[in-house]
Amino acid sequence: MAASTSTTVPTLLAKDYLPVPINDEERAAFVALEPAGFTIRHPPAPHDLDTFITPDDKLFQTIHIGAAVVDPSKWHLVITGLVEHPFALNLEQLRTMPRHTITAFHECYGSPLKPATEALWRIGNVQWTGVPLAYLLGLASPLTNASHIWSEGLDRGSFAGVNADRYQKDLPIAKAFSSEVLVAYEINGRPLGKERGGPVRLVVPGWFGTNSTKWLSKLTVQDCRAMGPFTTVLYNEVDPEGPEGSMRPVWQVEINSMITRPGTGVIVEGPEVLIEGWGWDAEPVECVDVSVDGGETWEAARVEPRVDMSWQRFLLRLNLQPRRYTAIARATSADGKVQPFKGRRNHCHSVSFEIVPLDDLSSICTKRITSCKPDLLSADPIA
Repeated sequence: MAASTSTTVPTLLAKDYLPVPINDEERAAFVALEPAGFTIRHPPAPHDLDTFITPDDKLFQTIHIGAAVVDPSKWHLVITGLVEHPFALNLEQLRTMPRHTITAFHECYGSPLKPATEALWRIGNVQWTGVPLAYLLGLASPLTNASHIWSEGLDRGSFAGVNADRYQKDLPIAKAFSSEVLVAYEINGRPLGKERGGPVRLVVPGWFGTNSTKWLSKLTVQDCRAMGPFTTVLYNEVDPEGPEGSMRPVWQVEINSMITRPGTGVIVEGPEVLIEGWGWDAEPVECVDVSVDGGETWEAARVEPRVDMSWQRFLLRLNLQPRRYTAIARATSADGKVQPFKGRRNHCHSVSFEIVPLDDLSSICTKRITSCKPDLLSADPIA
């Protein structure tokens, strides 16, 4: 589904909205943390992430310091800082603004307490609906010295021994004005629930989920990076492309892919087998190569076009002799980034499976059987 934008709502000026609260009065919309503290819901195994749009019950959840219960009647979004026209608006006013829907993958970086070497494939692909952040910033008119947008959530508490009176992140102003960045209030056509950061959250497609501040309450235009613990103590990593020891913020995602079919450990009726999965990156995925001989040789898969900033399906049919195999997928982005083979959080994904001839299937009654004959495949791989 392509992105959609409504232009029927007349453009208003910032002065037509609410005055900016003082002394953090917008935080009065916070009711409680339920539950408090860190919680996580892991995604299913890759072979269960087989639909183009990931349903909510299969999308991972990562909550750092507690899920905020918010009173929608008291909720306000404040836009202030280095702007000509600071203003605030309530939920009803936000919903009257031009709405935009974008299909985008959503990826968790993983623990900021561990080295960036463990691959998680904590990923999904969803449709977000909300107001473009660029539209809101346009109403506020940032000053010429503005360089960053700070975002604040209503959650507060402790994570990994670090106390925070609010979850605060930042993004460069150039990214903030990108058309894909939303102040969102819907996911997959439904209002954002508490665990998804509702009633309103920031969504930054192409960047790791930690930057998409949930329970959003304030956007501050500044001339420097935010100084909270989630930008200074946490979510900075060694830059693998920079000088030795240099650090960088955990912002843009890295080229990645995973195999969804066949599932690991399955038995496939040969000789034909379909290798299928998803590739994703901030830039479009140009190609995905597959190896079944430990990386000695690679075959190029067919890669479906990207929809907005979605993940992209790849498919490859191989004829293989009966035995056990390990398939490895390696993605390359349109700007030339190649997925590392090992040793990095986005290293190549692999699955092991066995090819058996049809005559041998009758003797196998306790193992999972996957038939990959062409007539059993969908004619439209994104349907």
